[in-house]
Amino acid sequence: MIGKEYPSEITRFADSKTGREITKLTSAYDNYHLYFTDNSFTLGDKEIYFLSTRPYNIEGVYNLCKMDLDTGRITLLTDEKTGINTQTKTPDSSILVYAVGSKYKKLDTATGKIETIYEGAGDFVLGHPFISPDKKHVGTVFNENVNIERGKNYSGFKERLFAAKKGIVSLIAMDGSGHRDVFEDTHQLGHFQFAPDDNNLAMFCHEGPWNLVHQRIWILDLATGKPIPCFRQGEDDSVGHEFWTRDGYIFFDNRRKGHDGTITSDKTQATIATPAAEAGQMPYIGLANRKGHVISTIDMPHYCNHYHANNDNTLLVGDDVEDLVLVDISGDKAKLSVLCHHGTSWYGQKTHCHPTFSWDSSKILYASDINDCCHVYCVDV
Repeated sequence: MIGKEYPSEITRFADSKTGREITKLTSAYDNYHLYFTDNSFTLGDKEIYFLSTRPYNIEGVYNLCKMDLDTGRITLLTDEKTGINTQTKTPDSSILVYAVGSKYKKLDTATGKIETIYEGAGDFVLGHPFISPDKKHVGTVFNENVNIERGKNYSGFKERLFAAKKGIVSLIAMDGSGHRDVFEDTHQLGHFQFAPDDNNLAMFCHEGPWNLVHQRIWILDLATGKPIPCFRQGEDDSVGHEFWTRDGYIFFDNRRKGHDGTITSDKTQATIATPAAEAGQMPYIGLANRKGHVISTIDMPHYCNHYHANNDNTLLVGDDVEDLVLVDISGDKAKLSVLCHHGTSWYGQKTHCHPTFSWDSSKILYASDINDCCHVYCVDV
């Protein structure tokens, strides 16, 4: 089925709250885009890569596709009968790496060649991969398999935090010649990401409910295997959704005391009605440098679930409970405005909006299951 093409499914409509034109990119099957740290857009913003239940339309069995944004034409890139677990790509989309079972596979998008570059995690679960800037390695985490499934509405989230006592950061050679474990920890690990311009610098996180993790973000020297904490947390800090900005800083979201970092389909976890419900507990976002030192913070009137930054870190997009919001952080105070209504259910990770700026920062891609299956949408900023 690899190479199968689907005609354009693009439709357009006016947003119910702002009147902005929304482009619905998919209308058939179940679809969601890559995680915002990977960015579904190809440099130049003429195409996107995404996950879909094509060609078999079996719930939970996703394969990789690409879409030409000018024509809307969709091309199926993989044919994994059991579905893809997790995936990443290079900014230019020349290489995709994805996990199936106990294997990481590499897809050369120019030739269509797929090859296994790693197999056999033993008693460990394969984590989300990330490709180095020079395209020579895939970085990832392996967590011991504690046989606790992460289900819908974050079931198993806290249980795995306490059960997992061993996590490993590993580098896998892109040519399939082997792998090297760089760092071993006594915690569940996640969110491995290379710095955008340094093959020897990365970050990872201690994964779990934010209010239970003592130190979320770690910066790792891959040559020495030595980690340093990024933004040293205090007792009342609840930190997460870290990512490298395009100019090489580390963004983080601090929701303050007691927040577990989740939103579920009951939609009770994502926002507070009034800011600073307790003295000194104003949520804020921040930037840290490569030494882990915080260089700037800005208070937020309430927290969104995920953020993504434009090219110069003056504008954020966030997914509020019901809407996407633009957050102007160019001044001393954050200024929020509604971009559009997303209306997603939040029932499982695939339905999380994960809004993502295009490479030129003119468009935002997001996912939602409003009204029907999960689909991919695009809106101009």
